[in-house]
This record gives sequence, structure tokens and C-alpha cells, in this order.
Amino acid sequence: MIDCNQCGKCCIKYSNGSLSASPHEIETWDLYNPEIYRYVNKGEIWMDPETGKQLTICPWLRKAPNQNKYTCDIYYDRPDDCRHYPTSINEMIRDECEMIEIKDVTNQKQAQKILDKLMADSRPPLEKGH
Repeated sequence: MIDCNQCGKCCIKYSNGSLSASPHEIETWDLYNPEIYRYVNKGEIWMDPETGKQLTICPWLRKAPNQNKYTCDIYYDRPDDCRHYPTSINEMIRDECEMIEIKDVTNQKQAQKILDKLMADSRPPLEKGH
């Protein structure tokens, strides 16, 4: 598995209504980040503040000038759905994640262990018994 190259595929794929935010995240944005909260409508995220309709792309995704890289304007305040991605090798394969290498596809069990270590700081700890 290689390091993330910021290709933006995951952000682009999931930003059109496939992401959610918890009531706590939404409440936090309402209290401390009204600019983010503007893009929430009836508990759904990345909605057009003017029309209330779902945006086709995340309003916080920015393409770096003259590069095929993307950045997130709310990286430290992004929803847990974003923070926890990717969760599995199968998900990465399905989404054509550019972090995947051939060896990850051929030995998915080992690749999942590597992914879990890479993502340990971004995910909540597993509950005992899981």
C-alpha cells in the first residue's frame, strides 16, 4: 500500500449525498462553524444553502492549482464518514483507490492489517469483543 496521493476519488465519489454527519457533528458545526453548518439541511450534509438541494460535489474540496491533487478546506472539522475512510481493502478496490497496489489485492488479509494500522488514529477504537 502506498501513501495517499490526494487524488480526490473518494471525496468526489461520496460527496453527492453518500456521506452523513452525526447529530453531534451537525450541532458542533452549528455552534462553532456556521460556515460549515450553512451546508446542512434537515440533517443532510453538503446541501446548497440557497436551494436546499444536494450538491453534486463537496463544497470543501479544492483542486490544487496545476496538479491532480485535492485538499479539504475543513480537514480538521470533516465528518467522521470522511475521517474513517477507507475502512476496508474491498472498499478501496471498489472505489479504485490509488493507494492500492497489486500485492494488496493478492493478499487482502495482510493489506487490511496494514490499512488498519495506517488508519488507527482516524478511527474510533474497537469495542472489546470485536
